[in-house]
Amino acid sequence: MPQVVGIQFQPVTKIYHFDPGPYTDLLPGERVIVETSRGQELVQVVVPPKEIDERDVSGQLKPVIRRATSRDLEQKEYWSSQEETALQVCKRKAREHNLPMKIVRCVYSFNGRQLLVEFLADKRIDFRQLVKDLAHHFSTRIEMRQIGVRDQAKLIGGFGKCGRNLCCGLFLREFHPVSIKMAKNQNLPLNPTDISGSCGRLLCSLAYENDMYIEMRQYLPKRGQRVVTPDGMGRVININILLQKVTVELEDGPKIELPASDLALPGQPEKRYGYTY
Repeated sequence: MPQVVGIQFQPVTKIYHFDPGPYTDLLPGERVIVETSRGQELVQVVVPPKEIDERDVSGQLKPVIRRATSRDLEQKEYWSSQEETALQVCKRKAREHNLPMKIVRCVYSFNGRQLLVEFLADKRIDFRQLVKDLAHHFSTRIEMRQIGVRDQAKLIGGFGKCGRNLCCGLFLREFHPVSIKMAKNQNLPLNPTDISGSCGRLLCSLAYENDMYIEMRQYLPKRGQRVVTPDGMGRVININILLQKVTVELEDGPKIELPASDLALPGQPEKRYGYTY
């Protein structure tokens, strides 16, 4: 089985597999130089070398070239200190070219040979002239990358509705699909303000408990369904999935809330509801 080491290019981002080569003693937190399609990069080890199944390897593994030296780290620190200046220049150049884009971040490679410019735009942008202008100004290779509003929120950071740091900046390494159906599964209000994050998209947290809600909902009757209660026949008007409680409107008028396990289907007294923890 192939041996791989897990690395990240930026904090709390996707983990990529690389061939550790002779560096089988790498530890999490160490900095190494790796070979990528864009040249050499200084990255951080997240997962120490380990063997994985060949089916989990996508494409040909790029190699770890060497451990980062103090010189490498000094270069990285220097070029990182130039990124804010580069950001202001890129913003000014984009305005001069009248491009409908928002420059979000500039990132130098550890040796300054490449400048990555990340931007937001509502549609495809023809930035060829901008790239030429930037390459002439910085005398380095320019790479433009269009990102989404979720990526922007991850980069900028902030606090969510819960009062804690945004999940995307704290521990989410990759964004997963989130749908309005997840909010419906959890009986949440469909007001966009209530179920949207600071990025303006649906809350990533909607996906965390969705599978559990789906499973627990299977043990509850549906709204509008007729059921038998200890106080007689009634119709379900509301359900509390987590508490496994149901609000029933009895045929003679009053509304009662009771555990789902107290309900049965008409004509099927043996059919009981309720999720068993």
